[in-house]
Amino acid sequence: MIARSLAAAFALAAVSFAGTANAQDVAAGEKSFNKCRACHQVGEIAKNSVGPELNGLFGRKSGSVAAYNYSDANKNSGITWDDAVFADYIKDPKAKIPGTKMAFAGIKKEDEIKDLTAYLKQFGADGKKK
Repeated sequence: MIARSLAAAFALAAVSFAGTANAQDVAAGEKSFNKCRACHQVGEIAKNSVGPELNGLFGRKSGSVAAYNYSDANKNSGITWDDAVFADYIKDPKAKIPGTKMAFAGIKKEDEIKDLTAYLKQFGADGKKK
């Protein structure tokens, strides 16, 4: 009986730890966003710069931010940004959208991409954190 209880406790602890280890880290995502800041902004006072502002990115169609001059490749890509599309894109933007103006080598680490995604998803279209 005690052995079963201990085994159950260890199993529960292992599941709890695994869930924590896989959770996205918003603070790490903010740090990762430093790679993007030279061209992109987020938040309530964000504006278009070298690249479009990224508020409300997820669920938005590529090439749709007002007053930003996108490449034809972005405007005509047919992409709607979601977690999977963003992850694929941020690994190698020019491979995902040939002809994009985005000159960025990409982020290759899966955990870093998930953290960056969690950070960006905080911002609604108005730039306020959800």
